[in-house]
Amino acid sequence: MNDTGKLYVVGIGPGSYDQMTIKAVKALEESQVIIGYTVYVDLIREHFPGKELMTTPMRQEKDRCQMAIDEAKKGKTVSMVCSGDSGIYGMSGLVLELAAEEKELEIEMIPGVTAACSGASVLGAPLGHDFAVISLSDLLTPMVLIEDRLRRAATADLVICLYNPSSKKRAGYLRRACELMMESKKPETVCGVVRNIGRQGEMMEVMTLNQLKDYEADMFTTVFVGNSMTKCINGKMVTPRGYRDV
Repeated sequence: MNDTGKLYVVGIGPGSYDQMTIKAVKALEESQVIIGYTVYVDLIREHFPGKELMTTPMRQEKDRCQMAIDEAKKGKTVSMVCSGDSGIYGMSGLVLELAAEEKELEIEMIPGVTAACSGASVLGAPLGHDFAVISLSDLLTPMVLIEDRLRRAATADLVICLYNPSSKKRAGYLRRACELMMESKKPETVCGVVRNIGRQGEMMEVMTLNQLKDYEADMFTTVFVGNSMTKCINGKMVTPRGYRDV
C-alpha cells in the first residue's frame, strides 16, 4: 500500500448504477473507504458491500472533503463521491484547495455523467449546439451575478441548462430567471424539464418558456431552455446543429 494513500474524487452520475462509468466503478471497487453526502452514498451503498462508508449531511462539504484527505493520509485508498461529475459543481476543486500542502498525496479525478448530459438524453437532443450551464443557487454566488449571466447567455442565443432551479427558500427563482431570459428569448421558445434523472420517479416534459415560468420545479429538477432554432419533434426537444442543411 502507498504510504500516503490515494484519493479518488468520483462522479457517480445521476444516481443509478448503470449510468456510472466503468472507471468510476473500478475506483470505488479499489477503495477501502467511500465518503460523501449521505444521499449520494445511499445511492451506491448496495453495490459496494464491505466498504467503510463515511457520510456528512448537506452543507458540510468542507468537512467531508477534509475527512477524505485525512483518511487517505493514513495510507488508505479513498473515494469521495459526488453526484453527476466530480468537477462540475462537485468537490474536485475544494479537495484540491484543501490538499494544496499535501504534496505527496495522490489525487485523481474520475469524471461522471453530469445532469446536463443525462437530462438531455431523456428529453431528446436539446444540447445539439452551443450551450451554457448556470446554477440558480445563490448560496455561494451573488444573485446579481447569476442574473447577469442569465441575461448574457440569453442574448447570445445559447441553449441554457439550469441547475438548482428551485427550493423551499428559493420558490420564485425559476420564474425570475424566465422573466430575465424573455428579455431576449421569445415566450414560445421550446423548453424542457427532467425530474429525478436516473432515479425512481424520473419524468420529463416539454413546454414553452412562458409555461416554464409557472412550472413548480425542485432541487431534483434540471431545466433546459432552447435557443431560437430549438424545436419539439414527436414530443422530444431538439436543437439542430445544422447538419441537415449541409
